Amino acid sequence: MRSDSASPTPDEQNAALLKDFATLSAFGATPGGGVDRQAATAADGEQRAWLHHWLIGHGFEVHYDAVGNQFGLFTITPGAPYVLSGSHLDSQPLGGRYDGAYGVLAAAHAAHRAVKRWRSSGASPRYNVAVVNWFNEEGSRFKPSMMGSAVFTGKLPAETALATTDPAGTSVRAALREIGTIGDHTGPELAAYAEIHIEQGRELENAGTTIGLVGSTWAARKYQVIVRGEQSHTGSTIMADRRDALFGASLLVVAVRELAERAAAVPLHTSVSEMYVEPNSPVVVAREVRMHLDLRSPDEDFLDDAAKELAESVSGIEERAAVDIEVVQTHGWGVAPFPQAGVDLAAEAADELGLRHRTMMTIAGHDSVNMKDVTPAVMLFVPSVDGISHNEGEFTPDHDICAGTDLLTEVLHRLMSGALESRR
Repeated sequence: MRSDSASPTPDEQNAALLKDFATLSAFGATPGGGVDRQAATAADGEQRAWLHHWLIGHGFEVHYDAVGNQFGLFTITPGAPYVLSGSHLDSQPLGGRYDGAYGVLAAAHAAHRAVKRWRSSGASPRYNVAVVNWFNEEGSRFKPSMMGSAVFTGKLPAETALATTDPAGTSVRAALREIGTIGDHTGPELAAYAEIHIEQGRELENAGTTIGLVGSTWAARKYQVIVRGEQSHTGSTIMADRRDALFGASLLVVAVRELAERAAAVPLHTSVSEMYVEPNSPVVVAREVRMHLDLRSPDEDFLDDAAKELAESVSGIEERAAVDIEVVQTHGWGVAPFPQAGVDLAAEAADELGLRHRTMMTIAGHDSVNMKDVTPAVMLFVPSVDGISHNEGEFTPDHDICAGTDLLTEVLHRLMSGALESRR
């Protein structure tokens, strides 16, 4: 019989992981089987508190930085930098249970397992390990997305992030104070970063592959658009006199979709994903529409051409709808590689674990897209059933959840040993 002090078996480790995932999924749970816990809401505060206690209970020190990034640090080798791993707990409205949350929980379990391996070996790793829950990765309540990691990497000033407001006028600073997860920690000194995430697409599932090794990103351009018209009566105002902002916005929505439909040789994903109409009355022609526009492609030159084509269509829409349109790019990123040494390290670890894998691009943005610019970064995917994401029906089977966590454990253990240094 196994003694109480012996290490848990793989089955016991997986059972603990899945039990914790069920607990985490209860925060902000929706009737449709998803979650709704946007950044710095009450539900987000509850899950952050749960993670805080989990980390403390497993020997980590927990700290928060000025924009609410939540760090769990485990120090084995005093004075050494940290291998950081994590993702985000915030969700989209009526979002899925797996997006981001799986990556945070997998990182916590993998880091704890890696620490136990080092301790049982009697050796000290070259680097320590830390877990992170990035603030406001989703960008649904506060813009831009990937806010916490953008501040951490110096791409966004902390004061700019803290002053950002949601549609109700609540600032990030006020919202973080409300849930009590704002601090003065500067974050750990890093040796490397690793993140695991659901794919949010169908490539892995279609190929019957368990693990995606992210080799590079798609490029993305995101815009804030304001269409200005003139408020008037929906009944009595003759059609020739109307300056209907909603009509102008609708023409732009169609133009954005048609960009993607005309793209044949190179993939192009386009969307208008958010819209606010003023005054939004049933008997008033809209005076203003504000909306968010998104263009993505694996070919940066093609994306630039698409953006130029869209810009050239604006004047025609303005003339047809008698409106004024303002388009401002808010943020974006280019096609950029992840370090090949990290891809190779993860591939070798997957091979040793008997996990089928393939190298692929990430279409969605992740905190690793920011992190790879400041430290060696490894990005891993596990399959998403039917490619469903940002949807309550989002699902990844338990065996893939567990396999991904096993691989992340091995990757963290190797990163802590300094394995990347010999590959550079």
